[in-house]
Amino acid sequence: MKTPNYHDFYQVALVPIGSNDHRALKETDAYYPGSKSTHWLIAVEGVQLPQAKIYYHWKVSIYPADGEGDFNWKKPYYCSANLELIDHALKLASSMTASSKNDDLSSTAILEKIS
Repeated sequence: MKTPNYHDFYQVALVPIGSNDHRALKETDAYYPGSKSTHWLIAVEGVQLPQAKIYYHWKVSIYPADGEGDFNWKKPYYCSANLELIDHALKLASSMTASSKNDDLSSTAILEKIS
């Protein structure tokens, strides 16, 4: 499995996981029993395009993490589609952060995947 490009990985929020979202997390592949995941790590990640000139698209990734921000990069809870502009990715990350603070990230992530 290819290691993510941490050179262009920007953590934008570490938010406590609410009880509704924690129940939803337990039903996904991102959860593993015994996990110390108490927070969402929300990040904007650069995805380098395969061309001669270095050019990126951007995606929003959300990982279950502990209170220190440690997370398993192989098991994201959510990854957006690639976005052409970083401004769009930052706006989406901000929206996801607001949803997570309202303990409604699981509903927002499902709606994002559908649209």
